[in-house]
Amino acid sequence: MSYVEMPGAKVPIRMWADPATIEGSALQQLQNVATLPWIKGLAVMPDVHYGKGATVGSVIAMHGAVCPAAVGVDIGCGMSAVRTSLTANDLPGDLSRLRSKIEQAIPVGRGMHDSPVDPGRLHGFGTSGWDGFWGRFDGVAEAVKFRQERATKQMGTLGAGNHFAEVTVCDSGQVWLMLHSGSRNIGKELAEHHIGVAQKLPHNQGLVDRDLAVFVADTPQMQAYRNDLFWAQEYAKYNRTIMMALLKDVIRKEFKKAKPTFEPEISCHHNYVAEERYEGMDLLVTRKGAIRAGSGEYGIIPGSMGTGSYIVKGLGNEKAFNSASHGAGRRMSRNAAKRRFTTKDLEEQTRGVECRKDSGVVDEIPAAYKPIEQVIDQQRDLVQVVAKLKQVICVKG
Repeated sequence: MSYVEMPGAKVPIRMWADPATIEGSALQQLQNVATLPWIKGLAVMPDVHYGKGATVGSVIAMHGAVCPAAVGVDIGCGMSAVRTSLTANDLPGDLSRLRSKIEQAIPVGRGMHDSPVDPGRLHGFGTSGWDGFWGRFDGVAEAVKFRQERATKQMGTLGAGNHFAEVTVCDSGQVWLMLHSGSRNIGKELAEHHIGVAQKLPHNQGLVDRDLAVFVADTPQMQAYRNDLFWAQEYAKYNRTIMMALLKDVIRKEFKKAKPTFEPEISCHHNYVAEERYEGMDLLVTRKGAIRAGSGEYGIIPGSMGTGSYIVKGLGNEKAFNSASHGAGRRMSRNAAKRRFTTKDLEEQTRGVECRKDSGVVDEIPAAYKPIEQVIDQQRDLVQVVAKLKQVICVKG
């Protein structure tokens, strides 16, 4: 589909989704965002749904301003995927051992490593810039510096919620590895600190929603946020890179005879800010539940834990600020999913996938998400499908 344009107070709202299928609270959030004095454009992805302040699945372009709540509290959350030389025929009939080995290598939930991962010991991990990255931690907000030890031990960990590590098989039978995670607790702490700072600033007192508080250019508050934001985005990318290295090590050990090799990783943030230029203007583009999909750029759009995911290539649609959806998008809240579905439902909807099937992940049941095929179909002018992947192992937080 091409986009539908709805009127907004300051800018039109371009929607790659059917407005009739979007809950009223999310539509109101979009209208609220369109009132911001600094906004220059708003694009809505097909996986759009209600979020805090701004909807998940929106791309907000502003000049000289950025809204920390529109980035979200999992700064830099995103995806990584890599194609391996293995095929489905190389996989054992019983995948429980492989799943267990992955869970042993990568802490999940609130878990962390007993001691920080030494990237110098990871096969193929480039340590260039590593010391400089941690050196810049001295410049982040004082309010979170006491978390450094925890941050170092959480580097290379999955987290909870909808974060996952998967072994998948594409249509051609090749095995792919995939990860979804972000900046862990340190990103959350930084986000909440700066959201609190923004909400107290005088220029934000007349906004329709206090969660849309912004920092404006050439102020110390903006400078401090940008510093911490970009550091946390880098943390998230390192986090996924280390986890992928750990995951590859598991695959090497478990498939020694096959001597697996790995193609270059595809990696994309989907909760982040980027400095980009459109129509001759330098803008701060916030993608909250959206990936960059510039012309020829590879991206990852995952579905639920039972339906599979897509590798895509961007078409560079500037009407959407070179963006695409970040996933299937929820169609019901976690609490609603828990009330409606049982572990038996979960077992049925994840049949054929080696994964948790207990009450702790019922809120991640496939039926709680929009159909991924429909979401892909709604953005045919944003991305081209390269491969469809179906998970055979899904490790959830």
